[in-house]
Amino acid sequence: MTLRFHDTAAAEVRDFVPLVPGKASLYYCGATVQGMPHVGHIRSAIAFDQLTRWLEYRGLRVTVVRNVTDIDDKILTKSAESFAPDFEAGPDNVREEEWWALAYRYEQAFLQAYDTLGVARPTYEPRATGHIPEMQGLIQQLIDRGHAYPALDDSGDVYFDVRSWDKYGSLTRQNIDDMQGAPDADPRGKKDPRDFALWKGSKEGEPTTASWASPWGAGRPGWHLECSAMVTKYLGTEFDIHGGGLDLRFPHHENEMAQSQAAGHGFANFWMHNGMVTYQGEKMSKSIGNTISPSEMLDLASPRVVRYYLGQAHYRSVLDYRPTSLEEAAAAVERIDGFQAKAVARFGTDFGYVAGTFGPSTEALRTFEAAMDDDLNVPRALAALHETVRAGNNALAEGDDEAGRHAMNVVMIMTTALGLNAVAMPAAGNARESAALDVLVEAQLAARAQARAAKDWSASDAIRDTLKAAGVVVEDGPEGATWSLQRN
Repeated sequence: MTLRFHDTAAAEVRDFVPLVPGKASLYYCGATVQGMPHVGHIRSAIAFDQLTRWLEYRGLRVTVVRNVTDIDDKILTKSAESFAPDFEAGPDNVREEEWWALAYRYEQAFLQAYDTLGVARPTYEPRATGHIPEMQGLIQQLIDRGHAYPALDDSGDVYFDVRSWDKYGSLTRQNIDDMQGAPDADPRGKKDPRDFALWKGSKEGEPTTASWASPWGAGRPGWHLECSAMVTKYLGTEFDIHGGGLDLRFPHHENEMAQSQAAGHGFANFWMHNGMVTYQGEKMSKSIGNTISPSEMLDLASPRVVRYYLGQAHYRSVLDYRPTSLEEAAAAVERIDGFQAKAVARFGTDFGYVAGTFGPSTEALRTFEAAMDDDLNVPRALAALHETVRAGNNALAEGDDEAGRHAMNVVMIMTTALGLNAVAMPAAGNARESAALDVLVEAQLAARAQARAAKDWSASDAIRDTLKAAGVVVEDGPEGATWSLQRN
């Protein structure tokens, strides 16, 4: 078994060997919580959730860090825009949502979206505002090493000197002279317009709560600095993988790598970037109205269908959304669920699967594993999954219970690894409830069978409709009726 991932810095797929045997460390950029999550945020989170699950599948103990940027120019701007008339208090009064309250509100919206779509919580989820001392310490290191300087205009800013670091531009393979100026501060205080802010001095009109004392004056950290300080605290100065969306390669990740390595840190061994989401071949844009949000997707389909759609393409490829995309994803999920429901109805939960262990190495499972080992090739892995579902359905139809159990076992392994498992194994504490549900539903099915035998179709349909309203799906087959819980 050899894991291979694409490394943006090397511009090639290469073997992944963890820095610490048996462990893996992953940092991926979380949200700047200045608005509701968009589909790009969620696709990125699902991609790195798939990566985490696969590393764990391969026996590695994974430490995951996903940051929250809760102080930023955009957050302060959004907060200032939240002024609105408070008509209960009179037209001359306004109410304002403090910047930290706005950030917290949107942070909760992100967490809800992640949870709904089955993205596992990271090991640590640090907020930028909780790590100001670490950020100031990193700035001082860079100043001491000759790679940063206080602004020349006494603004209180501190900048990274890009020309002091001869590797600047190496992540994205750019020549420094071809780059545009960094737009994060007035260039008059910079030695070079491309120098980027490590610390941003307080400005008139900004809330005093959005600044911290520092040797260079009151202010707040620059965006790029935040990640470097937080990942170092939780994963050390060298770690396995840094991830994020393709749009973060420049300037964010380029600047992160430069400032961290200039401080003497080995930093990320791999850089992994997921592709963007388009709308019928075009970049999504609110101005032209071709966007769809995660909440809108969830209004159209179940969380598992949305997760399937957002995770079905290779993580580095563009994922194109079309009006039929969720319907197609739903049909694929229904095929998986249909087989699992039949298998559970036939075997109960006695099909050989044990949570946390992985069973026989069939040809389909070997194909699935080889695909995932090869830079997380989820499309190939899903093809192996659906081939196993087809084989399992054929086995059940032919009465080959051994092959049916075997297929169900493999499907459980695959769907668990992808975060798509719909079959909940009854926990010990729920055994009594599960048994009670079995008795009640089976009694209804027995009454329905009697009604059908008596050709009382209205009574039969009434029982079926009652069960359906309770979330129980009934399917008639040559061996009688079977039932399953409706998948949400």
